[in-house]
Parts: sequence; structure tokens; C-alpha cells
Amino acid sequence: ASLLAVEMGDGQQYGCSRDFAASLGLVPRQYSTGGKANLLGISKRGDKNLRRLLVQCARVYMQHLERQKGPLADWVRALLTRRHSNVVACALANKLARIAWAISAHHTQYETGPGALSA
Repeated sequence: ASLLAVEMGDGQQYGCSRDFAASLGLVPRQYSTGGKANLLGISKRGDKNLRRLLVQCARVYMQHLERQKGPLADWVRALLTRRHSNVVACALANKLARIAWAISAHHTQYETGPGALSA
């Protein structure tokens, strides 16, 4: 969390959450021509340590997915039915980075909804 806070600051230097995720190297590399977008693998540019920590956080979240509730857990479960677990881990890390940017930039708290954890 401290490394994320140092890298992001207050979040105002990034125009949107995709810009922040791109600075970490978590968004797909885009090759577009003729109006057709082709999204490749993640770019792996940016802060390697923070990207590694976010992917590790995503893997831990996926390990305890049976205890998780809420829209994020449902999204991860649906994605796991269609994609490989490594792809889902990177997608979840991207989503976590975007959530962290939104919390920091808008000075809000993350609302999980009622009954998000069954701990």
C-alpha cells in the first residue's frame, strides 16, 4: 500500500485510471490501424515492483475467491470460466490499480456493498 501511495501520489497527474494502469504496464499493448483496434498482451513497461505486487495481490484474492462476495468476486468468477488464471490475475491487477486511482483521485472510500465479505 505504501509503494502504491508513493507511485500514485494524489492521482491528479493522471488523466484517468487507464493512464495510471498504463504507467504500471498493466494495460494491453494496443496496435491500431485503419480504425480497427488490436489489443495484445500487457506492455510490461513501468514500475516492475508495483506491477508484481498488484498481480500477487490479485492471485491471493483469487485463492480466497470462494469466501468473497460482491460484484468484483462475481466478475472474477465469470472471467475464470472463460480465461486462463494468469490472464485473470493480470486483469484483476489492472482493475485493482484502477480502483486505487479512483479512490485517490476522487478522495472517496471503496464501497463494496452489503455483505461483501463473509468473514
